[in-house]
Amino acid sequence: HKGNRPQRNEQIFSWLFVLFLSDWCTAQISYSVSEEVDKGTVVGNIAKDLNVNVRDLQTRNFNMVSGYSKKYFEANVKTGDVYVNERIDREELCPSAVKCTLNFEAILNNPMVLRRIEVVIVDINDNAPTFVEDSHSLNISEFSPTGEHFLLPLGLDADTGSNSIKTYKLGPNEYFSLDVQNNGEQSVSAELVLVKPLDREKQSVVKLTLTAVDGGNPPKSGSVHIHVNVLDVNDNTPVFSKTLYKARINENSPVGSLVIHLNATDLDDGDNGRVVYSFVKRANFNPADMFFINAETGEITVKGDLNHETQAAYEIHVQATDRGSSPRRANGKLLVEVVDINDNAPEIVVTSLMNPVKEDAEIGSVVALVTVTDKDGGKNGQTNCKLVGSAPFKLKPNYKNYFSLVVDDSLDREKNVFYNVTIQATDEGVPPLSTSSVLTVHVSDVNDNAPRFLQPFINIYVKENSPVGNRIFTVTAVDPDINENAKVTYSVIADSKNVPITSTININSETGDLTSLQSFNYEELKTFQFKVQATDSGVPPLNSNVTVNVFILDDNDNSPNILAPYSEHGSVYSETIPYNVEAGHIVAKVRAVDSDSGYNALLSYHLSETKGNNLFRIGTSTGEIKTKRRMSDNDLKTHPVVVQVSDNGEPSLTSTVSIEVVVVESSADIQTQFRHVPIKEDNFSSLNLYLLIGIVSVSAIFLLSLISLIAVKCHRTDNSSDTLKSDVVVFPAQLPPLDGELISINGGDTFNRTQTLPNKEKVSY
Repeated sequence: HKGNRPQRNEQIFSWLFVLFLSDWCTAQISYSVSEEVDKGTVVGNIAKDLNVNVRDLQTRNFNMVSGYSKKYFEANVKTGDVYVNERIDREELCPSAVKCTLNFEAILNNPMVLRRIEVVIVDINDNAPTFVEDSHSLNISEFSPTGEHFLLPLGLDADTGSNSIKTYKLGPNEYFSLDVQNNGEQSVSAELVLVKPLDREKQSVVKLTLTAVDGGNPPKSGSVHIHVNVLDVNDNTPVFSKTLYKARINENSPVGSLVIHLNATDLDDGDNGRVVYSFVKRANFNPADMFFINAETGEITVKGDLNHETQAAYEIHVQATDRGSSPRRANGKLLVEVVDINDNAPEIVVTSLMNPVKEDAEIGSVVALVTVTDKDGGKNGQTNCKLVGSAPFKLKPNYKNYFSLVVDDSLDREKNVFYNVTIQATDEGVPPLSTSSVLTVHVSDVNDNAPRFLQPFINIYVKENSPVGNRIFTVTAVDPDINENAKVTYSVIADSKNVPITSTININSETGDLTSLQSFNYEELKTFQFKVQATDSGVPPLNSNVTVNVFILDDNDNSPNILAPYSEHGSVYSETIPYNVEAGHIVAKVRAVDSDSGYNALLSYHLSETKGNNLFRIGTSTGEIKTKRRMSDNDLKTHPVVVQVSDNGEPSLTSTVSIEVVVVESSADIQTQFRHVPIKEDNFSSLNLYLLIGIVSVSAIFLLSLISLIAVKCHRTDNSSDTLKSDVVVFPAQLPPLDGELISINGGDTFNRTQTLPNKEKVSY
């Protein structure tokens, strides 16, 4: 019924729960309650009417849903009682309606039960009759015959039924009585009836009181003052051709459209018989707002905007008045029916229940409730509803013009973040009118994707001796989920038996930055492996791993190490060669290794340039020291040779060894030479003093022997070019034991060297 529809500017629904539609019923439950009852008044028991156990109301998530702005009724889920929750004013909810109802939906889950509840609001007599005017004037000719009727003001009462106006009463007077009219088609009204001829000369004004009384218990009333002005005019009253006129006109008819042509006649002659037509304003309705009446012809035409949905019919009172000096008037009634045309498209109201929808929502899950209404009546107001386009949803009818939008296919947020669902409603008018509404259904994320690394393994290259705490790499995993489901944290999983990963590598759990906890030594550790695990923050969390290979890059941090017999640092080594050797004679061979690798361990040998030393050369790759030519008498007998061993790193590192090459007369003298001559002494003790004296003595003897050899050579001028062969052997003093030394070569790349340190007293030779 259009009279009891809730206001359109109120929300259609406040909230609803997600339902799995497995069972539903369309039977309606009816309750009734008087308006203005106290809050808490029980109107019925929903558990009983739904034929369920009271405990089921809680376990099955019972809920009452309405489209009203106020929650007029609530249900006690512990007792099943439906009680009044808000003040109910029938006149506010259903103005001018004969029957006032409030409609609700009762919903149970598991299985789903949907029942419509209709609560009839019973009117109470809480409004007294009123009149629009405080006073009303009537002009009545003194020649009016007894029995003539005069129209009186119409009372208003907001109540309906038995509580509306049931009768009128007239205050005591000698001239008039009251004719109360009440029939099925008309409201209760009253007319003034002249019962005694008026005498203007005796009384020109008659004051009356009209009281409207309603049918309440106890009854309420309201009054208006009637002032009757007694006129001295006409003796014939105009008469309408019909006591009741009826007309039909389409809504939205243009201004000026003819409604009806009224006709009234007056038997008088001249102005007393010339009729003028006019509208009569009654209560709060003035016909002149919607219609125009031609005062001369009685034609009534459209003046305002006729709308069947706003008002389907008009009751118009008209008056025909003659032009006599004391005009007489007749009252007529016109009922105008406003015919409905299909001028209203359906209205779609969507109430979201589950928006966003989880991407793992089951098929059949309710997403929203859809209500379709049409203000038109009959076929023009009957509607059909459907979905337009492709979407994983469908419309499921619930009750009359109520539908549920449910999931009809699997959802995947990673493919579609949202869907625009187009709902189209079409009425059955001719031609039909349609309305479309687009509902954007957002899909919410669930943790259905584990973090993913972009590659199956990661290779990291780190220079040895890098500072501790340096960031060496950043691992990154992507997760197509969002929010917490895509928030990735990182951790290290040990995957090496020999390397303690937790003390070697640290990972920032938020950024994935890998930092070193120690400085790496390529000579000790060339590579190691571990795993990084990426874990999202979903519930439950998902994770994945990636293997990380760390390769230590060699740095040129090791100088060449010279091997025995020239390995002791700070020593000068002695080598002897015969005087008569040919060019290319191998004097010594220096060997060295480098703990680094690659170019950093690629060694080359060079002789340090000394003045006048052009007797020897060295193989840059072999370390072999050879003579460049034969000896001459002008050459010195002792030749200091400094060998430099350099690697090929950047920058290059160098080690040196000093070798003193002594030239002897013959190869027999070579065996008496000592090769290892330490030069460094730590402490100068008494033993050192004795040794020094012994050395000086031996040196003196050696010098004398040398002079003797030179003298002998001078006497052998015939063989000056032969190599001098000497039989003189010089034995030095007793030497302390040589330092013990062990060199272990591992694979040519690394080495370990262990030295036994000498006693504090060292002798320099």
